[in-house]
Amino acid sequence: MDLQIALMLVQDGIVNGAIYALMALALVLVFSVTRVIFIPQGEFVAYAALAMAALQTGKLPPLLWMLLGMAALCLAVEAARQARGAEVDWKSTLFWAVALPALAALMLLVVKPQAMWLQVLAVLLLVTPMGPLVYRLAYRPLAHATVLILLIVSVALHLAMVGLGLFFFGAEGSRTDAFSEARWDVGGLTITGQSLVILGVTALLVVAMYFFFERTIVGKALRATAINRVGARLMGIPTALSGDLSFALAALIGAVSGLLIAPVTTVYYDTGFLIGLKGFVAAIVGGLSSYPLALAGALLVGQLESFSSFWASAFKEVIVFTLIIPVLWWRSLNTHHVEDEE
Repeated sequence: MDLQIALMLVQDGIVNGAIYALMALALVLVFSVTRVIFIPQGEFVAYAALAMAALQTGKLPPLLWMLLGMAALCLAVEAARQARGAEVDWKSTLFWAVALPALAALMLLVVKPQAMWLQVLAVLLLVTPMGPLVYRLAYRPLAHATVLILLIVSVALHLAMVGLGLFFFGAEGSRTDAFSEARWDVGGLTITGQSLVILGVTALLVVAMYFFFERTIVGKALRATAINRVGARLMGIPTALSGDLSFALAALIGAVSGLLIAPVTTVYYDTGFLIGLKGFVAAIVGGLSSYPLALAGALLVGQLESFSSFWASAFKEVIVFTLIIPVLWWRSLNTHHVEDEE
């Protein structure tokens, strides 16, 4: 290895780490607010990338039918809850299950976007509502369950979403057009415009998340729910709506990640699992609670993966996932056990 190769590996590690950082942020957000270890986070990445690939080839993304089916099922569940005497917030239900899916259908069936920015908007409209719909269908009925039960549900949901991805998109991989075709040669190191787009969008999302949680009422409500769900309810914060919003943000982050990586790697229906799992390793470094530590963990995972692919490519996944062992060991020695409050 010489200096040029080392710089190339560092560059790849930073670009990959940026994607893992987005995954880690989404996982920390969802776990903090809902106590759900959201294993299917990577499926949103694959869905967005494959939907964008379908649009760029002039096809209607089959993901639309999945979204409409989930929306119809959610409406049926809410109607059944109301029939049993439960209180239903129809305003938020109609927004997630009617307004956004209808807007996505309008974009795809009537507008039929050709410009790349319209295609990006259509994909975001397709994937983002899936987050709160998944929450309402799979997790909200188990809001008071233990973390272990929620984890089991996440595993089952991951298997179901991977199967649906295979059904709707098939086993063939796809790659999309790059957002930037620019290339620069700096000191023998090739820097692509797409890599700068990935880093720029990641930085923009991180800054936007910071201002969202620090400067907005909704963001502060989510933080309050993450710190103390019971106290947040006593202060009048609707924790169920907090779950909707956290899953919507997670789906949005997953969709953006899928759009960013699709031009640089071939994406298959199950590609998102490994990406999400590496984001989970980064989130574990942050204790599933610290956003800055999760970002640092993502950069560490990216560098470890990049250099492992050079020194021992056959074992790079093993080396990356082995990182979780010393982190958990260290945290077990420095964290006091606290009984679950609910």
